[in-house]
Amino acid sequence: MTSDGMTGGDQLDGAEQVDPGIAPTVAASVAPSVAPIAHGRARWALFFGVAASVIVIDQLSKAWLLANVSVGEVVHVVGDLVRLVQSQNSGALFGLFRDQAILFALISIGVLGLIVVYHGRSGRSLYLSIALGLLLGGAIGNMIDRFRHGFVVDWVDVGLGSLRFWTFNVADSAITIAILMLLAMALFPSLVGAGRGEADA
Repeated sequence: MTSDGMTGGDQLDGAEQVDPGIAPTVAASVAPSVAPIAHGRARWALFFGVAASVIVIDQLSKAWLLANVSVGEVVHVVGDLVRLVQSQNSGALFGLFRDQAILFALISIGVLGLIVVYHGRSGRSLYLSIALGLLLGGAIGNMIDRFRHGFVVDWVDVGLGSLRFWTFNVADSAITIAILMLLAMALFPSLVGAGRGEADA
């Protein structure tokens, strides 16, 4: 949580934020252990389609934000509950390795490989294709920021009064949903078979 007095300008360095951009590393490493594999060929079109949708929406929203919201400016969308700010996060978890965005971008490339390889082993699981597609799209969205800007653009500020959540973006949301789906799959392994079609010959 952040204090009520923290505005977009106060959040520039991301030193007090948790960056969900590193989450794909954890999710990609634990995914193979949380559910059985559905037999058949992976749903590559769905997987890449979901990832591409996340990337496009994420990058377009960030481009609009950078063009219309100045550093330090706060735009109230729903009173004080939902606000738009321009936050530049150059660190990782709890502000560790500050100003190491390029390093994390390079690490992300390896993580992307793990996600794609695991999807290839996931079989015809609609559930896994969607979850891993969200994870891939979110990881690429934040990686693009790190290579282009040297930081991740966060812009959604949600909270009540002095209780505020960490500023986030569309890519972060996709990664969070993917992780929740993988955790749900660990609790309910039958989800891996949701929407599974007949195995291809």
